[in-house]
Amino acid sequence: MESPKSTELELQQLVRMAQGGDCDAFGTLYDLFFDQIYRYTSFRVQEELAEDLVSDIFVKAWEKLNSYKPQKNVPFGAWLFRIARYTVIDSYRSHQTLEEVPEDIEDEDVFNRAETRVKRKHLLHTVRSAMGELPKKYRDILELSFMAELPNAEIARVLRMREGAVRTQKSRALKKLELLLPPEICEKV
Repeated sequence: MESPKSTELELQQLVRMAQGGDCDAFGTLYDLFFDQIYRYTSFRVQEELAEDLVSDIFVKAWEKLNSYKPQKNVPFGAWLFRIARYTVIDSYRSHQTLEEVPEDIEDEDVFNRAETRVKRKHLLHTVRSAMGELPKKYRDILELSFMAELPNAEIARVLRMREGAVRTQKSRALKKLELLLPPEICEKV
């Protein structure tokens, strides 16, 4: 999704500069898309793996930047989310294992308190379980819409479908997800 501060023309200018080797321009693209890519990735994989995958996504984007062609009517954001999507899929296939960080490191952030973390993990587990029961096409649309906060037009480009189909499937997916979630979670949302 484009930042409200950046138009597609400004993004294309940054892309052209980055394709010419301008690291600062690519850094700006990184800053514009990092949060969305991170949210999208961290919802699909374990939190510990998300940071590594996001790094891989942007490294791949840098390496493949010269293959991006704006005249194919695909916005840069959609191109980047395709890379993110396939990187996540590849990580499932490879079953990468990582070294765990010791739990005794103290963190004073209130959102990292044990009870907050337990509630959050329980909620995420419940939502992920319900999402896991949805057909893949519904999961993809909901993840791109709510985790990556992409608009329907961008989701349509990422998934190579029509925008109207995205709206219809998103509505169906939400109705089906509501049936799969416990009532107490639906009431909170």
